[in-house]
Amino acid sequence: MKQNKNRGAGIAPERTDAMDVALFVTCLTDTFAPRVGVAVVRVLRHFGCTLHFPPGQTCCGQPAYNNGFHDEAAAMGRRLIDVFEGYERVVTPSGSCAAMVIHHLPELLATDPAYAEKSRSLAERTWEFGRFLADVLKVDFASIRVDPSRPITYHYSCHLRGLMSAEQAARMVSSLGGIDYRPLEQLNQCCGFGGAFGAIYPNISNAMARDKLDAIRRTGAEIVISNEAGCTMTIEGTARRCGASVKFKHLAEVLAEALGLMDDQP
Repeated sequence: MKQNKNRGAGIAPERTDAMDVALFVTCLTDTFAPRVGVAVVRVLRHFGCTLHFPPGQTCCGQPAYNNGFHDEAAAMGRRLIDVFEGYERVVTPSGSCAAMVIHHLPELLATDPAYAEKSRSLAERTWEFGRFLADVLKVDFASIRVDPSRPITYHYSCHLRGLMSAEQAARMVSSLGGIDYRPLEQLNQCCGFGGAFGAIYPNISNAMARDKLDAIRRTGAEIVISNEAGCTMTIEGTARRCGASVKFKHLAEVLAEALGLMDDQP
């Protein structure tokens, strides 16, 4: 992938110690937010990672699991384990998919003699993108300078609760260099997506999404960082229908743009 080499002052240096990483891109990112996948790859490469993309990857089984189809979810989980077997670390831009692999697959496959240990191994090697940068690569977010003229707020997705607190996640974003960060009221309030919840209870879901959009509007932010594609689609769709001009980006996109790694700047 071509990278923009016009990097400005105050930008974090590239790492030289290579680290093998397999990208688990997830269904929604691959289908609806491919730019996020590109940004993840470019940011990880910038910080010294060697990226792999197992072509056989499909769904982690989360939709089936959340709707009570645990046998089907287990079958999909076994395939995911097979596809990512042998990779040192697995990184995904989705907190919900990370939570599925880290917390729920080991539970689903705990009594499976062929996959119980393999599921625990994959769980130990899997990271949500932001946590991987902070906890494994030890990235200094303050050294990465974003555009201070565009106020930014952050949406915390429900599924991140098993991976990091709302305060930890927001601190990661608010520590970016030069950022005009606008805290969101009731940060841990659901946006109304909830997977099948949005389809089964559309009136409740729509009301929750409007509440979230109203909170975003009150911040005066121009950009919302949302690291969950389902949440992004829900709130962004509500914003479009309500005539709000706020833009939604994944943390990976914001970092890639700040580091000069993206050719387009939407």
